Amino acid sequence: MVDDREPKPHPVRQALLELMARRGVITATDAARELGGSTGLYSFHLRSLARFGLIEESPAEGGKARPWRLVTGDRAVVTERTEAEAGDGLGLLARGLEDESYSRWLEGKARAPARWRRDESFSQVVYLTPEEMAGMAEVVKALIAQFRHRETDRSSRPADAAAVAVLARLFPLLEFEAEDRS
Repeated sequence: MVDDREPKPHPVRQALLELMARRGVITATDAARELGGSTGLYSFHLRSLARFGLIEESPAEGGKARPWRLVTGDRAVVTERTEAEAGDGLGLLARGLEDESYSRWLEGKARAPARWRRDESFSQVVYLTPEEMAGMAEVVKALIAQFRHRETDRSSRPADAAAVAVLARLFPLLEFEAEDRS
């Protein structure tokens, strides 16, 4: 009997991605300190996530530490083929982490400082050509890029800035014939 369920994400890799989503940049030592376990274990899994194109090395601030960060925007190179070859559903994992992070936000929103209790979630169906959809994606990426330097240049962050998740998914809502679904 063939098991056609989605592959389960590797728990160590999932924990590393969640930690990076919270902290931004981490090293294997940071992971070992926060998650328990050995730096060798986390170093191995960080390199594996990098091979899948989900994370990349972050500029080091000196010493022999090897910092890593999530790949974002144009630098994301994960393909469906890479995900399938990886065998642990990393694309699904990333989307699941996004959804989980948002669920956590909704659950804890009432405990957040008053000025941070608002979020900007929206959704809209619009009618676009493939070229217009690509153009809209470029506009969103360009807007996000205006703030990307704050990830590595802490001095450029306003004192009251906090990490904010920005998610955008543009995809066509196409109708497929029944025989195409098999």
